[in-house]
Amino acid sequence: MDKLGIIILNWNGKKHLETYLPSVISNSGEHKVVVVDNNSSDDSVSFLKLTYPQIELIHNIENGGFAKGYNDGLEQIKGRFDYYVLLNSDVEVTANWISPILDLMEKDKTVSACQPKVLAYKNKTKFEHAGASGGYLDKNGYPFCRGRIFDDVEEDKGQYDTIEEIFWATGACMFVRSRLFHELGGFDEDYFAHMEEIDLCWRMKLHGQKIMVNPNSVVYHLGGGTLNYLSPRKVFLNFRNSLFTLYKNYRGKFLFFKILWRICLDYIAVFAFVLNGEFKGSWQIIKAQFNFLKQFGAMKKKRKSLLESTKGKKANRKGIYNKSVVFSRFIKFKKHFSDLNLNSFN
Repeated sequence: MDKLGIIILNWNGKKHLETYLPSVISNSGEHKVVVVDNNSSDDSVSFLKLTYPQIELIHNIENGGFAKGYNDGLEQIKGRFDYYVLLNSDVEVTANWISPILDLMEKDKTVSACQPKVLAYKNKTKFEHAGASGGYLDKNGYPFCRGRIFDDVEEDKGQYDTIEEIFWATGACMFVRSRLFHELGGFDEDYFAHMEEIDLCWRMKLHGQKIMVNPNSVVYHLGGGTLNYLSPRKVFLNFRNSLFTLYKNYRGKFLFFKILWRICLDYIAVFAFVLNGEFKGSWQIIKAQFNFLKQFGAMKKKRKSLLESTKGKKANRKGIYNKSVVFSRFIKFKKHFSDLNLNSFN
């Protein structure tokens, strides 16, 4: 069994492969690079075969999105690697990006997933939206990062360069133990794309595992390579999948009221979209809530199954912000992670 495989999911991404693959090839040593193609209709597959014959290609028969795409691809290489690095096709890696994280995970076997510091490819002095320097959740299930609260992205001044236990690691560049990935059933394919990594990390946490960030490893992420951050489709997926994640994994009291309150809070975003004249975005949030209710039965079965599999296990709540990040950002106007009260974190 090889120690680590670098797995890149591709769908019609020839331009990203041309731009970012050279950094992966030159900075990954002897580690195997595998591209899982999600039934692309462009010539990215022929480009890979001609330009990078050393890269292993896996062909999925359909574009099942990020979640199913990775699940199908990783099933075909199951048992070959101790660790997977799930790497977006629009990520530029740097020298020595692997060893700091691999060494950390080798020393602490309770670390199931870990991410590097993620900076913006187009502005390398700033954190990137998807992951920054580690992911957290507030008490209502809203995700945010060290270096990014909602759309407020900070400049990287080394303020978040400590190795920390977090709540979730970004799917843009996630190191994960392969055995546990498969044992937990991989990503939830009902998500299609977006927030499936938060759901997976929460499930790991419910099994008592740790999620870490090691900023000694640095990568640069273009972001929005498949869907622009403000695209209606992305708004829909983010809001719906966030409700999926909260309902499936929340273990506190009064679940019904927690979900109802979360839906009410989402209307703050609806009004914000309307005020900005982005009516499509506001409708997508409402549509996401209806779709959540439509799939409530399926999510209820998944919640029950997860409750049974974690029975008797002590959940790891490290990385939960026991206040509302919505209130902190929009009422108290705290734009930076460092502005939050650290005593309010588990």
